Amino acid sequence: MGQRFIACDREQSLLMPPDVRDWLPPRHLAWFVIDAVAEMDLEAFSAAYRVDGRSRPPYDPAMMVAVLLYFYARGIRSSRVIERACEEDVAFGVLAAQQRPDHATIARFVERHQEAIAGLFGEVLTLCARSGLVKVGVIAIDGTMVQANASRNENLDDEQLAREIVEEARAVDAAEDELYGEARGDELPPGFATARGRRGWLREAKQRLEAERAANPQPVPRSRPKRLREAKRRLEEELWTEVRANRAYEAYRARGRMKDGRRFGRPPDPYQPPATPEGRVKVTDPDSRVVKGLRGFLQGYNAQAVANEHQVVLAAEIETVGADFGHLKPMLDAAQRELAAAGINDPPGVVLADAGYWHGEQMQRITDQGIEVLIPPDTSRKRTTRRNWDGGRYDEMREVLASERGSELYRKRQPMIEPVFAQMKFNRGLGRFRRRGRGAVRAEWRLITATHNLLKLHRHTLAAA
Repeated sequence: MGQRFIACDREQSLLMPPDVRDWLPPRHLAWFVIDAVAEMDLEAFSAAYRVDGRSRPPYDPAMMVAVLLYFYARGIRSSRVIERACEEDVAFGVLAAQQRPDHATIARFVERHQEAIAGLFGEVLTLCARSGLVKVGVIAIDGTMVQANASRNENLDDEQLAREIVEEARAVDAAEDELYGEARGDELPPGFATARGRRGWLREAKQRLEAERAANPQPVPRSRPKRLREAKRRLEEELWTEVRANRAYEAYRARGRMKDGRRFGRPPDPYQPPATPEGRVKVTDPDSRVVKGLRGFLQGYNAQAVANEHQVVLAAEIETVGADFGHLKPMLDAAQRELAAAGINDPPGVVLADAGYWHGEQMQRITDQGIEVLIPPDTSRKRTTRRNWDGGRYDEMREVLASERGSELYRKRQPMIEPVFAQMKFNRGLGRFRRRGRGAVRAEWRLITATHNLLKLHRHTLAAA
């Protein structure tokens, strides 16, 4: 027996007039969303349901996706507000074919299909590509700080966490044994040796840990006692990573020779890792970090995006570090993957970014691909050049940006990317994430940017009609 879903027939007339199709004008956004969803591949949603025909049939995924896209496009993300719209919003009646999923059903749908919802970004980008909106001659990369579903004032250190765990769980040792188990071994990750000194070893170890967490995002537990233990486990994990890296470095220096056979000079400065973790972590959302926004520091994420000259978002990813440094090449790679999936194989001609993205090695790798990179070495907030940033590549870039062509190209950056963030964060009121955890926040950010692209496509279609 095949899959069963609750029937979603929008062509069914009511027992009493008027016809549902007469409730909204033909050019309304709801009709456009319905047509757009009909063009999407939603197999990832359907595959999550059982195929034996047992249990109560779920709502049609196409209907649920249309509802999510429509309300996110309107800046509405609360499942309770969406449920209320069943009785108040005529467009919702058209989208849901007079069905009324409650807020719990909507919330469970979002949680269950997290990865599939993140994939809607690619589906919408494909529709934009078919309409000719995805042009990659000049692209801009930037990030914006978005507040997490957490308060900055409640970050806890290890001592506070331990005290609260004792008070709430009363079984710290048992909880740690259960959480740690055999989660980590003592082996040093391959290819770890570096000649950049102890600080380089410790920094690389933490970067590897962060990469592992990014590759395997875990959901945030619902109960506070579990979140307390998870937060403490993360602090302990970070300390253990530092201890392992320090031991490896000490063993490396004890050999007396570098990798190329040369002898070391003076012995390394003495260093002893702390006995207890020194960092702080947010219990509500352990993946979030304190980042610097336009109006000061906030507990949140660094939401990265790549946009073209039509202000269509080509890639959307989430980072937990506040600085944009180091994200230039990863975001360009993400944009090229999304473009290839949408059927666009032409490489970008020019990449624009602000001074925070200056990364000499990554810029060189992009340039080697035949892509021009325009990034000012100096920030706009300072009238003078950065200290020790003179000569070589720095002066060459200043000359390029001072030329007529370079300045004309770089002037496109702000109108290409900044209005995208303004539309999403301020005009549509999406300045704070509602979900918690790196994976959930990434899916939410991609859904937000997907609806931005959908609105651009809607306006383009109306203008062309």
